[in-house]
Amino acid sequence: MASSDSITSAEFIRHHLTNLTYGRHPDGSWGLAESAQQAADMGWLAVHVDSLFWSFFLGALFLLVFRRVASKVTAGEPAALQNFVEWVVEFVEQNVRGSFTAKNDLVAPMALTLFCWIFLMNLMDLVPLEVLPRLLGLVGVHFQKIVPSTDPNITFGLALSVFALLLYYSIKVKGLGGFTAELTMHPFESDNRLVKLLFIVPNFFLEFVSLISKPISHSLRLFGNMYAGEMIFILISLMFGAGVTLTLFGGVLQFIWAVFHILIITLQAFIFMVLTIVYMDMAHQKH
Repeated sequence: MASSDSITSAEFIRHHLTNLTYGRHPDGSWGLAESAQQAADMGWLAVHVDSLFWSFFLGALFLLVFRRVASKVTAGEPAALQNFVEWVVEFVEQNVRGSFTAKNDLVAPMALTLFCWIFLMNLMDLVPLEVLPRLLGLVGVHFQKIVPSTDPNITFGLALSVFALLLYYSIKVKGLGGFTAELTMHPFESDNRLVKLLFIVPNFFLEFVSLISKPISHSLRLFGNMYAGEMIFILISLMFGAGVTLTLFGGVLQFIWAVFHILIITLQAFIFMVLTIVYMDMAHQKH
């Protein structure tokens, strides 16, 4: 995990924070960006190939492992993997039962999927920083970010999907009129009809801000924590190759931060799951 002596620290950091980007070049052709500036110039139509690949790969890995365990489940003495999967399922089920008071068969499987999927994406942050980028660099891949949850496109995609379900079930359970009333009749209330009408605008402003803030905070919380963790790994890796003393010190810091980071990656997956359950419960509540 040593940085190259031919580049500066700033270039090293910029390189590891740049996604493998596919998009349209200024000359009209489509292809992969070969520099950070090319990636930036591609605009909003660009696709982060590495984030999509690793998120789909880890999602498929989760499905395959759980499907394999489910197909070979036994009531006798279970294997270690079955024990682990059952523990995860029971853990998620307890959280759903404790936070979701309505009945919806979608919530528990969705919570399980989000928790395991996000945990696996976060877990990629423990892979040594330069192992995969260097290996892929041998075949001409210029950039490679292997932690999808450090990409705001991924975290916003997850949060906006949950937000879409929040809106859908809010309207389905409460009706369009009930959902509209929820946005316009709280928190200020009055028995006087004229005053109630005057309260509609401030109520809608407050409730709308509260509603919109849900997917923003939901996504940025996960992104911010994982991005900060990745940045610390990058800064520590700058010590490698800078002398024996700094290399040894960097190795110790790397180990300590990796151990502490296990708690962070698990906690962030748990928080995202719990907030999803709470948002689904809010969508099913009639006030």
